[in-house]
Amino acid sequence: MNPFALIAAWYAAASITAYALFAWDKSRAARRGRRIRESTLHAIELLGGFPGAWAAIASLGHKNRKWRFLAVTAGITLLHAAAWTRLAWGVLRS
Repeated sequence: MNPFALIAAWYAAASITAYALFAWDKSRAARRGRRIRESTLHAIELLGGFPGAWAAIASLGHKNRKWRFLAVTAGITLLHAAAWTRLAWGVLRS
């Protein structure tokens, strides 16, 4: 399997996991059950699940009013964008 396919599969799996965790956390919140820690949600975003996190925030309306949470999610997204930009810049320059 080529490296691009592996990376794409990793991001897809992390995004699906993030979406599922957000959905589960929203369900638990509605039933006043035990919640998933925000640090856990951010960890899966950091591991590549930020697209799934944004999809869950938009479609489920979960965590969409917590400005600090959204700021951290945006920071994680920008971190990934910066890393990929840096990698692409290095590849293009060589």
